[in-house]
Amino acid sequence: MQRTIDRFLRFLKVERNSSDLTIKSYREDLTLLVEYFQESRGHVPSPPSITPQDLRTYVAALHEAGYAKSSVARRLASLRSFFRFAQREGICDSNPAKPLRNPRRDRKLPHFLTNREIGKLLTAPPLSDPMGHRDRAIFETLYSAGLRVSELVGMNLDDLDLEDGLVRVRGKGKRERLAPLGSHAIKALRGWLRKRTLAKGQPKRNGSPVFLNKFGTRLSTRSVGRMLEKYLKITGLDLRTSPHTLRHSFATHLLDRGADIRSVQELLGHKSLVTTQIYTHVSTAGLKQAYEQAHPRARKQSG
Repeated sequence: MQRTIDRFLRFLKVERNSSDLTIKSYREDLTLLVEYFQESRGHVPSPPSITPQDLRTYVAALHEAGYAKSSVARRLASLRSFFRFAQREGICDSNPAKPLRNPRRDRKLPHFLTNREIGKLLTAPPLSDPMGHRDRAIFETLYSAGLRVSELVGMNLDDLDLEDGLVRVRGKGKRERLAPLGSHAIKALRGWLRKRTLAKGQPKRNGSPVFLNKFGTRLSTRSVGRMLEKYLKITGLDLRTSPHTLRHSFATHLLDRGADIRSVQELLGHKSLVTTQIYTHVSTAGLKQAYEQAHPRARKQSG
């Protein structure tokens, strides 16, 4: 089993050119399966001897262990890819994960900030020091372009076109897209870029990261999260807010103001429209609340 897993991971790296994060996820998912067999049976069966019923029992164990439906679905996707590879390589006669259905996922409405709350957060970083300029540029860019935090920290100087108000973004699956930047984000980025070299002695050359940490190297996603936590405490905003909340807010505010859902899909870099449609539920909830508050015959009468 382990030899086949190693071959599969090597295939992902060499032939699929998968990212390190993707390979890490597959390794963790397959290691969990190996550990399950070891604990439940005392040995790990070879890939050809694993049946759909074996995997159904494994999935049931994941549910019993309290794994979220989304986590179970991801692990099933990993198993399908692994056994599809094993079948193609002649290791297995069939794919035992193929008949298994994903659990029906609960669609939770994403947490987002109101326009007032967004304004409060965006203006929280002080412009009296270089790091304040950096932090404001980070918030403005996340909200203006609807970026994932991984896309933000992966930005290089040559990805920016501030004259035309565009940034080249490398999203999931290494798909690239152009995202527009609003005037506030452009102003904040220019303010940070003026301070960037002075602050860190980092030359402005192509390929260099836009956002730097205190050591003058590329900022990490976790650092952005810690930085946001600091400003949430300063402003008194909801501590559930994460960097991804700014992306949720971006999509929700666009739809609330009449943007076409397919345009929002393109802006977010979603492969499927289904992923984007959850934001229509948020907008509908907001409209329903406004209706119930404003319409004279909407509320239930007491008594």
